[in-house]
Amino acid sequence: MASLVRRCSRSRGCSLAALLALAALASPGRLGAAAAGEGGSGGKWHVVSVSSLLPSTVCTATEAPPNPSALSVVHRHGPCSPRWSRGDPPPSHAEILGWDRERVDAIHRKVAGAAASKSANATLQAHWGKPLGTSNYFISVGLGTPARDLAVEFDTGSDQSWVQCKPCGDCYEQHDPLFDPEGSSTYSAVSCGARECREFGSRNCSSSSDDKKCRYEVSYSDQSRTVGNLARDTLALTPTATLPGFMFGCGHRDTGVFGEVDGLLGLGRGKASLASQAAAQYGVGFSYCLPSSPSTVGYLTFGAAASAPANAQFTAMVTGKHDASFYYLNLTGVRVAGRAVEVPPSAFATAAGTIIDSGTAFSRIPPRAYAALRSSFRRAMGGRYRRAPAPPPFDTCYDLAGHEAVRVPSVALAFDGGATVVDLDPSGVLYAWDSMSQACLAFAPSPDEASLGVLGNVQQRTLAVVYDVGNQKIAFGAEGCA
Repeated sequence: MASLVRRCSRSRGCSLAALLALAALASPGRLGAAAAGEGGSGGKWHVVSVSSLLPSTVCTATEAPPNPSALSVVHRHGPCSPRWSRGDPPPSHAEILGWDRERVDAIHRKVAGAAASKSANATLQAHWGKPLGTSNYFISVGLGTPARDLAVEFDTGSDQSWVQCKPCGDCYEQHDPLFDPEGSSTYSAVSCGARECREFGSRNCSSSSDDKKCRYEVSYSDQSRTVGNLARDTLALTPTATLPGFMFGCGHRDTGVFGEVDGLLGLGRGKASLASQAAAQYGVGFSYCLPSSPSTVGYLTFGAAASAPANAQFTAMVTGKHDASFYYLNLTGVRVAGRAVEVPPSAFATAAGTIIDSGTAFSRIPPRAYAALRSSFRRAMGGRYRRAPAPPPFDTCYDLAGHEAVRVPSVALAFDGGATVVDLDPSGVLYAWDSMSQACLAFAPSPDEASLGVLGNVQQRTLAVVYDVGNQKIAFGAEGCA
């Protein structure tokens, strides 16, 4: 019962009625009978307060980061975000699903474009990214000397970091003042003749230009773009953890819908990413934990401090076939209520592979594997809860209005490595936004069997996710944060 109370109170409190409902659902007779129907055990179910599935309007963050060098990770639409204190309205359910669909579509186009460019032995004119406004989490860092505090999104699918800079005559609106290069004593522009410019700059850079500064350009699938100069300055991750000479894009022409953030920190696998630039000083790797709810906070940490927890499950970090920015892994199966879904591991082995992405919300898996997951989940839920209309990309939703608690079958993901089975938090299984009349299985099918699979951030909630780049492994640890 104590564990149920913790689950109930992790993101928001539970009423006495909810606690009684939890106790009733968790009674050995009720739980054992239900588990026997699926052939599993009582430990393969979650008894969850219905209210805990809904976003709270109060920031309940109480846990300190795991170490002094960790950065707090905040959901951009939750009450712990500065947007909330400014009174910015949260997006609608339809907007969130639409943004996520845009991001996944952009990822598929990016991978397809990379594959096409390789087959044609061509080089892309500019770096291509995903719609920035679709990401969910941001961190606060300092840039320059003296340090200017900036709220930036972090993205494991991007290499190029950038912020909006003065002067900026054609820029999107952001609440914080623009970063002023002239106000930093450690700022320096990368020249056109520098090695970094040849590797990461735009082809438009010309050593005969008036200022001889290296240009960069990142274009996004929704026609948004950021254009400016490559530069270096001191990045302060925390007051005691700084990275001198950090290379980033100083954007002077930024157009599109970027969600009013100050910029982006790229954590991809490429040489230009923050993860790669910080490796020499802090170690090759990083870790994060995304909170179970927008009303709490997680963490992001680099290097030696990003060591895997004792309960971690490891799987190999696979080299991508088409795009070097993404972190690939091999998903081999799904378990529902303790039982493997009835589909062979080959059903998960798509031609494009599977990536883990901090910016995509809902996981996409191949259609045949998804159909098996959906069938097992529906069978486990049985007829206890009334089905509800499902907004795309979902197709399995329930009306939980009037229920104090709900009994949800566990869902676990199996990865290459034999014993690597990762149990998902209940918040990564059922998704609800503004009403319990529509709580949905938080997975969706990929467009086809050959399309790239994506492990999204909803399924990563509360897990300590460790990117051990040096040893080419990814680890998942249970209960990394609340």
